[in-house]
Amino acid sequence: MNQKSKFSEIIRRTYTKMQPHPSYRWLVFILGFPVHLVVFLFYLKQRKKDTYSTIVEETKKALLATGFKDELILELKVQLVRKQNFFGQKVNQKEIELQAEKWAEEQFQKTVQEKVASLLEAKDEKRITYEATFQSLISNPLFLLLTFIPGLPMYLFILLYSNPYLKYIFERLIMSLFVILGVAFFVFTILYLSPFDPAANILGETATKEQIAAFNHLYGLDQPYLTQLWNALKGIFTFDLGSSFSGNEEVASSIARKFPITLLLTVISLIMAIIIAIPIGIISATKPNSFFDYTFMFIALIGLSIPNFWQGLIFILNFSIKLQWLPATFNPQNWLSIIMPAVVLGTGLTASIARMTRSSTLEVINEDYIITAKAKGLTQRQVLWKHAVGNAMIPVITVIGLMFGGMLGGAAVTEKVFNISGIGSYIVDKQFIPDIPSIMGGVVYIAITISLINLFIDILYAFFDPRIRSKMKQY
Repeated sequence: MNQKSKFSEIIRRTYTKMQPHPSYRWLVFILGFPVHLVVFLFYLKQRKKDTYSTIVEETKKALLATGFKDELILELKVQLVRKQNFFGQKVNQKEIELQAEKWAEEQFQKTVQEKVASLLEAKDEKRITYEATFQSLISNPLFLLLTFIPGLPMYLFILLYSNPYLKYIFERLIMSLFVILGVAFFVFTILYLSPFDPAANILGETATKEQIAAFNHLYGLDQPYLTQLWNALKGIFTFDLGSSFSGNEEVASSIARKFPITLLLTVISLIMAIIIAIPIGIISATKPNSFFDYTFMFIALIGLSIPNFWQGLIFILNFSIKLQWLPATFNPQNWLSIIMPAVVLGTGLTASIARMTRSSTLEVINEDYIITAKAKGLTQRQVLWKHAVGNAMIPVITVIGLMFGGMLGGAAVTEKVFNISGIGSYIVDKQFIPDIPSIMGGVVYIAITISLINLFIDILYAFFDPRIRSKMKQY
């Protein structure tokens, strides 16, 4: 099979798979409108030769002439009367007739379709439909070549759908887009309904009504709700978030400066937590109720109980003021200054991951397939790493993903303690004004990051669990 025929076969087969899904069907139609216009003209021409409607009408007349439908109605009436008598229900003749006619019509149409299908098969004919016309034309290399340029977006989309992994990623990205829109809508609505008055808070108590009105007009706060919402959403997707109310600085440039610091702090904390927590959780699971198990889980419980701000202050008091090992505040020029904030932020995450890894591994190592693997003579290490750990990681990955998002938003406390000018403290500082563009920008870009992380976690599911990979291919 040459490349052209292989390509057309992929397009044809994938197009057939997409038809049961209305959203994909319409998207294919919109992306390939010029191609579909040509196909529709071919379909109208071919439809004149279609004998399907004639065969259907003839079959209906033949069945009606034999009294098939009347027999069905009579038979169904008898069944319904027997059913109501059996359950001691009052027989309602009018209702029975209506229900019998409805069911008889459904059965009649089904019988017609079956007979028509048999007749077409006997004549070696097929019903001419739009989908069948499209598939037959796509199978023609000349048609494919002539429509390749105008139909390029459609063909690329169909090829993307043909790959289960790319399709999976594409669907998750579309879902993330709706999540971001939802977050933007709710955040803006809450800020709009907030009792705080940005103009009064920024200009002060001495501001006149004219000054407040001029401020509101300058930043569009005097416009209707829907107009402000549209401008906010448009600004997010065009990366033009406007200027902040306080300081009159570009929100996009402020986020570009502050968000990477929070992201770096969160990623370092996450890596530290994974490196420490997963081995501890596995060791505790392989030695349950031992001294190591009790010790590790007790430390993890303490880690979950310590508030971030208190832990940060204790670290500063001991490691900065008394021992003078580490800087008390964050300095981008000094990599040592990131150690304490990362440890403080990662303590709770480390404890959560360790406990989840232990409980998940304990649950897996008692499954039947693990006992079977041991019975086959595999060593404990082989059983653990080849069979247990991969399946135990699914809930652990879920916890990591959920807590990563919480760390991005919850890093504000740690940032305040260590004087880090990150996105968390930036949002906290702006929310009491409320500085709507700044808050919207910070929250939405956190939502974008969390959505991308969740996409990465969904892909990791398939990497660790072959059952998920097989479902992705079947879907």
